Amino acid sequence: MDTRNALDARAVGLMVVLCLIWSAQQIALKATAQDCAPLLQIAVRSGVAALLVGLWMAWRRERLTLAHGVWQPGVAAGALFALEFLLAGEGLRYTSAAHMVVFLYTAPIFAALGLHWWLPAERLAPLQWAGIALAFTGIVVAFFLRGSQGAGPDWQRMLWGDLLGLLAGAAWGATTVLIRVTRLSSLPASQTLLYQLVVGFALLVPLAWGAGHVSAFHGTPAVWASLAFQSVVVSFASFLLWFWLLRTYLASRLGVFSFLTPLFGVALGAWLLAEPIAPGFLAGAVLVLAGVMLVSSHGWLVQRWKMKGA
Repeated sequence: MDTRNALDARAVGLMVVLCLIWSAQQIALKATAQDCAPLLQIAVRSGVAALLVGLWMAWRRERLTLAHGVWQPGVAAGALFALEFLLAGEGLRYTSAAHMVVFLYTAPIFAALGLHWWLPAERLAPLQWAGIALAFTGIVVAFFLRGSQGAGPDWQRMLWGDLLGLLAGAAWGATTVLIRVTRLSSLPASQTLLYQLVVGFALLVPLAWGAGHVSAFHGTPAVWASLAFQSVVVSFASFLLWFWLLRTYLASRLGVFSFLTPLFGVALGAWLLAEPIAPGFLAGAVLVLAGVMLVSSHGWLVQRWKMKGA
């Protein structure tokens, strides 16, 4: 029997705060990209957050599981984590933060497709297939129907950045599938997170160094503030809060609120960074988010329908 609680005012408030934090990370990376490359920021935040998670586990007397069959998928999850943020970090050099957050949050679509083939219990329902079709239609619209932005070298650069963001979403979805189908699914969330952060840090630092991002670093106050926000608030505190919410409240209810993240990202990008939002992209983003919501919230929607019919 599931003893987790239905959402209350506290859970709703915390989820809104979390979605704001997760959307703001793309804004912070983009705003400081001239002085510190997003890839380098992500590498640094992974290392700092790994240290904080390790200290948290030590305080709780929780030891990292290194048994056979655990560390291998743990390392693989870390490699996918690094790939996701390599693509996202590089994509932010070419596209806007608003575009990045929308394409990154296509991850549930890729996760649902992967789990459909791997786990019989995760077979997609007709409504979910409709959601996937809707999301991919939105991707096509967002990519190619950009009005006055759809020409010239700037458009080509943004298109490349958008593609990297979409691939980052696919890597995130693959990470979800890997965790669900291996022994990582039985580990405490803090251990899975630590595997991802440590391996991500080990892979991203040499990549950032090889790309020349370290030598181009300028430690402005905005950069240090961004690094502190990314490391302590995003990669450590927000994930611990998210895991606590998952243990306390029904996951299907919480998942509905996660769709606020790309909406906040688009709004913050337009407000804080003065990013233009083309009508074609906005229409595509609405279709993408509607499709993702149909796929991820299917169980909740079915339950609500049954309650109304009872």
